Amino acid sequence: MHEKRNPPPLVDSHVHLDDDAFAADREAVVERARRHGVDTLVVPAVDAPSWPRIRELCARHAGAHPAYGLHPLFLTEHAPQQLDALPAWLNENRPVAVGEIGLDFHLDGPDRELQRHCFSRQLQLAREHELPVIVHARGALEEVTLTLRRSGNRRGVVHSFSGSEQQAHQLWELGFHLGIGGPVTYERAQRLRRIVAQMPIEFLLLESDAPDQPGAAHRGERNEPAHVVEVLRCIAALRDAPEAEIAAATSANARRLFGLD
Repeated sequence: MHEKRNPPPLVDSHVHLDDDAFAADREAVVERARRHGVDTLVVPAVDAPSWPRIRELCARHAGAHPAYGLHPLFLTEHAPQQLDALPAWLNENRPVAVGEIGLDFHLDGPDRELQRHCFSRQLQLAREHELPVIVHARGALEEVTLTLRRSGNRRGVVHSFSGSEQQAHQLWELGFHLGIGGPVTYERAQRLRRIVAQMPIEFLLLESDAPDQPGAAHRGERNEPAHVVEVLRCIAALRDAPEAEIAAATSANARRLFGLD
């Protein structure tokens, strides 16, 4: 008889567990993740009202860790006041990162100059507080990379990476990780799969971005952190490596980056 192996411990480096999509069954979602070996969750904020909600959620769930910041798509006319409130919040509620921050030029969203100002200021706060950053870079990866290079921030992750091989190399040279989730499980994502298959393992993080970005097996459904296991399986196959090896490496990367040990 073969002894049943426990699933390898995994870190979901990006999950919006506070989202309303989980309001009806949040406890079950967390328990399901644990049963699949996803025992550590990094929960980034999107706006100031989400900060206390995430603080309370992470206090209730062992293994859940908060990140606080202002997401570029959620900037409103209140952004200047929220930005002013962030330093004190970081002082009083030590997170594992400043995030989710960045730029989003994909659609007509908040004013780009406001996005740039908030991104630069939050990068500065991360340096002052000696924290890594969780970066959103949709439709703006070149400018995000240039801003990171100029800012001096050298610890963080560009989540949901979807750029080119050259852009990936530029981020590794700055010391930044790539957050890889459900999109890599789609066969049509050939460029992303090629990058993931060949990239230095020390810069790879697993993520769900739940409730968004479900993998190929859950197209059109709500995503959740338990599905990180499917991302792991896909990446292990792409790299022709044991799942346990990828699990151990990516979890160690996340723990080191976010100071979780």
